[in-house]
Amino acid sequence: MPIKIYLDTNFLLIPAQFKVDIFEEIERLMDKPYELYVFDKSLKELEDLEKKGGKLKQEVKLTKILLKSKALNIVPLPFGAKTVDEGLLSLTDSIVATQDMALKRQLAAKHTKMIVLRQKKYLMMVN
Repeated sequence: MPIKIYLDTNFLLIPAQFKVDIFEEIERLMDKPYELYVFDKSLKELEDLEKKGGKLKQEVKLTKILLKSKALNIVPLPFGAKTVDEGLLSLTDSIVATQDMALKRQLAAKHTKMIVLRQKKYLMMVN
């Protein structure tokens, strides 16, 4: 059974912000079959960011183009979760890819495996 990797909204922006191919990097990190998941609410968050305009608008546009070319499973938030962070915190037996510092601390406290960006150059798995 493939490992589920959930991508947080801010993680999806890494290719546009830091020119790091997160999909190639995840492939490099994983030695077992995996599937990529995104909560539908993350896509809504991207839409909201795009509406704000500025530099972020261009980054979101690039991100949306990239996401269309990838095989992502788009799923609703788990029952009872109101935010993407709550949804990610409720996961068990999954890996969470995020850049959110507060979320990383909470996930670490739960001993959830994470994929994070290091030195704005590459991804790393942390436990």
